[in-house]
Amino acid sequence: MSYNGHKNWNHWNVSLWIHNDEVLYRLARRCANSGTRRQAAETFLELVGSPKTPDGAPYSLSSVTAAMRGL
Repeated sequence: MSYNGHKNWNHWNVSLWIHNDEVLYRLARRCANSGTRRQAAETFLELVGSPKTPDGAPYSLSSVTAAMRGL
């Protein structure tokens, strides 16, 4: 079962924040230039400065990697 087209609520929430918060979006775009999507997600996780979105969804490697599709 998917959540609004995403794997689950956590993936949806992380994607929502990365794509709709200007600071997070710019950070993700900068990280997207650091190699593979996985490498970009690892860089994002190092730089984001918080373990969770403002809604409490944890930033995980899989959720950030999924959110970076198309960046």
